[in-house]
Amino acid sequence: MKKIAVFGKPGSGKSTLSKALASATGIQLHQLDSILYKKNGELVDRNSFDEAHELILASDSWIIDGFGPISSFHQRLDAADTLIYVDLPYITSYWFVTKRLLKGLIVKPEGWPDGSSVLKGTIESYKVLRLCPKFWNEDFIARLEKLSDRKSLYIVKSVSELNNFAYKNVK
Repeated sequence: MKKIAVFGKPGSGKSTLSKALASATGIQLHQLDSILYKKNGELVDRNSFDEAHELILASDSWIIDGFGPISSFHQRLDAADTLIYVDLPYITSYWFVTKRLLKGLIVKPEGWPDGSSVLKGTIESYKVLRLCPKFWNEDFIARLEKLSDRKSLYIVKSVSELNNFAYKNVK
């Protein structure tokens, strides 16, 4: 476990899991939202994102949390030695997005880009969640399983697995 890609639906607990992994392994965590957005919450230009992303991928070890542009996602899947797909039930993801909004009214959510509106981000998360079944589906899992002959693949399907992942899987 040196190059770890953590991905899944909005509100699935990716940031929480990634932070626990970084703590357990000592590997630097890169949250995609922090290179995808400027400090004022606006998107960075695509070239800046691509340069930052490629620098991370070229390093000896990393944990990358998030999805980002589809081409960068595929680059990460290729470069990673460990793939962690957080696939919680949709109702759980909707609840986590709602909980993040409520908590975000008081404290900036963990991994949330500086300057980004929690309300706008929540609305966008709900929109993306509604579209997720078109991407995060059995075909996607089959593609991941094809990669597992040369990479470690973990599919996290419950909050319990999510909360205990770093403890159980980091040696």
